[in-house]
Amino acid sequence: MKQGISLFSFTETTDVRWMFEHAQKAGYNGVEPVMSESGYLNPSTSEKEILSMRRMAEDLGLEIPSVGVWSLWENNLVSDSQTIRDKAFYTVQKQIEAAHLMGADTILVVPGYVGCEFASKPEKIRYDVAYERSQEALSRLAKDAEQAKVAIGIENVWNKFLLSPLETAHFLDEIGSEYVGMYLDVGNVIYTGYPEQWVEILGKHIKKLHMSDYRFDQAGIGAFVDLFAGDVDFEAVAKSIAKIGYDDYITLEMLPNYKQFPEVSLYADKYAMNKISDLIAEARK
Repeated sequence: MKQGISLFSFTETTDVRWMFEHAQKAGYNGVEPVMSESGYLNPSTSEKEILSMRRMAEDLGLEIPSVGVWSLWENNLVSDSQTIRDKAFYTVQKQIEAAHLMGADTILVVPGYVGCEFASKPEKIRYDVAYERSQEALSRLAKDAEQAKVAIGIENVWNKFLLSPLETAHFLDEIGSEYVGMYLDVGNVIYTGYPEQWVEILGKHIKKLHMSDYRFDQAGIGAFVDLFAGDVDFEAVAKSIAKIGYDDYITLEMLPNYKQFPEVSLYADKYAMNKISDLIAEARK
């Protein structure tokens, strides 16, 4: 099973080559760039610059399997403001374009939020309205995704929205596109349930997986910890991954970033990533 590192593990202004070189040195197969408002990858980044990133990765023997996004917290896909919704929609379109140019087959998308503590000016959106707006936007974006052959993977995040695997599966079934699926983060699930159950229930919908861990006896976003230091049952998760036949990337995400020397997180968690790969392999036997 291939292992990736999400560049969510660094700030949006970190030097791309430096990040890629550490990913290669630590022994990962791929990297996940992240689009932001004005960082190394943003909606205004030229095709030439994007292709340069791809060549840089290839020269280091790395793949780019997916592209994440920072800016859908400040630009809510289900906002009460049409202007903000339009900007969010445009951001996802630019993600799709960038992913296509980089050779990635998946983008990570926040499907919108009902409530949020991360945005500078958070909104409170009525749940049923958010549901309808999110499905409408993703259904339209599915056409762009299909044309580019890049799947949209909605991530389970702390957005007070799509709070169960049954609801999320139903949400995706209603959209009914093979180009709109799930980007499941096993650590984020601890907020509302059990990751192994989400894996099995969402099964066919899963496009990519983030590996992160969360510790109950701490609080807030600072409770995300190194793999195996938290409360994710990785043995159960591995069995569920094997059960559904998933054989794509497992990608490490260390967010919040290490306060000092963030590149250390790539090396510190590589043994844990290898152990998760081994657990999945054992569960397949």
